[in-house]
Amino acid sequence: MRCAILAFAAGILILQWQARLPGMTAAAICAAAALGALAAAPRCSVSAKVSRGILLCACVLLGFTWAAWRAECRLADQLPEEWEVRDIQIDGVVAALPQRSGRGERFAFDVETVTTPGARVPRRVLLSWYRAWGRGGEDDANVGVQMPRAGERWRFTVRLKRPHGSANPHGFDYEAWLFERGLRATGTIRARDQSGNEAVRLDEFVWRPAYLVERMREVLRQRFLDALPDAPCVGVLIALAIGDQRAIPGPQWDMFRRTGVTHLVSISGLHVTMIAALCALLANALWRFGGRLMLWLPAQRAAVAAGWLAALGYTVIAGFEIPAQRTLYMLSVVALALCSGRSIGTVRTLLLALLTVLIIDPWAVLAVGFWLSFGAVAVLFFVGAARLGETASARRWHSGLRQWGTVQWSVTVGSVPLLLLFFQQFSLVSPLANAVAIPAVSFIVTPLALLYALFPWPLLLHLDHWLLARLMDLLGWLAAWPVWQQPAPPLWTVLLALAGVVWLLLPRGFPARWLGLCLLLPVLTVQPARPLSGEAWIDVLDVGQGLAVLVRTAEHTLLYDTGPRYGAESDAGQRIVAPLLRAVGVARLDALVVSHRDLDHAGGLESVRAHGPIARFLTSMTGVGAEPCVDGQSWEWDGIRFAMLHPLASDYSGQDRRPNGMSCVLRVSNDGGALLLTGDIETVNERALIARAGAQLRSDVLVVPHHGGRGSSSPAFIAAVAPRDAVFSAGYRNTFGHPRADVLERYAASRQWRTDRDGDVRVVLGTETRILAWRAAWPRYWYHR
Repeated sequence: MRCAILAFAAGILILQWQARLPGMTAAAICAAAALGALAAAPRCSVSAKVSRGILLCACVLLGFTWAAWRAECRLADQLPEEWEVRDIQIDGVVAALPQRSGRGERFAFDVETVTTPGARVPRRVLLSWYRAWGRGGEDDANVGVQMPRAGERWRFTVRLKRPHGSANPHGFDYEAWLFERGLRATGTIRARDQSGNEAVRLDEFVWRPAYLVERMREVLRQRFLDALPDAPCVGVLIALAIGDQRAIPGPQWDMFRRTGVTHLVSISGLHVTMIAALCALLANALWRFGGRLMLWLPAQRAAVAAGWLAALGYTVIAGFEIPAQRTLYMLSVVALALCSGRSIGTVRTLLLALLTVLIIDPWAVLAVGFWLSFGAVAVLFFVGAARLGETASARRWHSGLRQWGTVQWSVTVGSVPLLLLFFQQFSLVSPLANAVAIPAVSFIVTPLALLYALFPWPLLLHLDHWLLARLMDLLGWLAAWPVWQQPAPPLWTVLLALAGVVWLLLPRGFPARWLGLCLLLPVLTVQPARPLSGEAWIDVLDVGQGLAVLVRTAEHTLLYDTGPRYGAESDAGQRIVAPLLRAVGVARLDALVVSHRDLDHAGGLESVRAHGPIARFLTSMTGVGAEPCVDGQSWEWDGIRFAMLHPLASDYSGQDRRPNGMSCVLRVSNDGGALLLTGDIETVNERALIARAGAQLRSDVLVVPHHGGRGSSSPAFIAAVAPRDAVFSAGYRNTFGHPRADVLERYAASRQWRTDRDGDVRVVLGTETRILAWRAAWPRYWYHR
């Protein structure tokens, strides 16, 4: 059974890597073949090994088919392209805990009725309600409108888009995240549509179990916020109680990552197990006071039932995330075993939990938490199995302390390959931080937070916050210690390292365990590829409505623009640029060029500066401690030439200093080709460049000015550059309409690449110029669906 479950999981994983689904007919044929093989294999007159091989192949095919069928059903629920960014009136229910920000709220919405004739909308969408912008427009009509609450029925006029996110190397797949959660469209709520219709609350509450849970979570969150309105750690307490992590500020997340305790502020399996154990112990003690109760049901079984119910309640109120699901299913298997008197091994328990998770949610394998959660528990079981033979006499306090240290060491070493693969870093102080934080959070902070949720006594919450604040002080001190950071390792080194972890954690006395360390060396030492001398890799990143371009030569790195700012605490530098720099091994920028001060180009500047040192900073902005970019500046790195073509030195003292017109224009070239970066220059600047630079403008690739806006890309400029390829950096269905249709027509003679359609666009300047699009190179079946 164990191998069969792993084979089923492998089939699901294989499906998630596919560019296209096999189709319902093919899936039905595969399912029939798999079931037929499962039925026939035991009766076949072949050897046991062949029969087992047939069974495993059938399980792989069954997992593949199951995931394909579920995916087909989900993809069928989609928003037609012709109804994107159009006013649609819908009735439905706020289905999940609303997430508040400085600009408004975001929440999942279950659509019940579409009142706009001819419109078709998915059953569940993700809506954002932006209010109080202070622009004097229609959105100001939202000021004073009561915010929606979970479980309420509303009538909204919305503008929807198909699921879409940035697609970059080593980037977060937002489309996969939406797909896993069944959110088949995203959109914004209109304060007032063209017919004058406004948002209307239809019902105060819709009585369904799921909506009741979400309303309870909202009530509990508000209870915490009211009791501790300005407390610095209230967000952590809310996260521990109900699983809502949005109230935790960014600096605290950085501290948790640097100390390796991020798992503690999510509803982890440890928390669920602890709550279940405490409730089971309490139920066992209370049950023994009732003689008749014990005759009706033994105390042990009553304790098991109470512990399972507590685990179920905590998992549900905490949002039913994967680590909590895994623990709930494992506890369910253990509870059934205890109640039935049967013994189920630890490995089988873990695998049954894995099977349950994947049957319910075959897209769980796309989540980082899935791998870290099941991986950590597998390490604990693997290490614990080697120590089951210890006698009670050996388990004294010093033996227990040694076991605790062994567990910390094992989990730390076991998680290193996955942490390097997903995050390119791990905390060197993680064992020490977890040794203190795990018992403090699991046995004191979390129980007190849950106790306050049940019995709202403010003094209890203030005590809990004071204890948590002391722990945060310690973590803040540990966060100042070094963190191991390195480029993203190749997959083969991660697999080799996982084998090394297994070898290293074998029981004491097993020969040559040190060889496991040797297998860990490649994941820590193998460096990522770089361009050859005379070659450049240029990535036009998919940052939405903005621009960020990464230029790498054999030994140098330049960043042109830093992408847009998305919100008060989020920008492209933090979300996209810095993670990519870390993943490709760039700890220091040799040059940063910020074309001009508009936030769609300079919005990520501070995050990029925080990433690491910058040797040279060129920009047309003033007051940022940078060198002005000026026509005539030039340098050469590793056979790649860089030439600044705009603005002139006199432009800085001129009367017309509009930001777009001051954009730094940079040409990158070698003997095989050239690429021109133009920022947001306008037609008047293009004419000046033609007169001044002339033939120097000619380039194989042009990153189109101003995202394809109407005020740039004059026919004369396009003729002067004569690009074979034109790259448009623009946001999907952006409100500016970039790139404009008439501008696209002007580039009809060029191959056109768009970040909103193609994702990251990589230009390889070598002996010839080649272009690769990320979505085409790494396709997934949910892209553009």
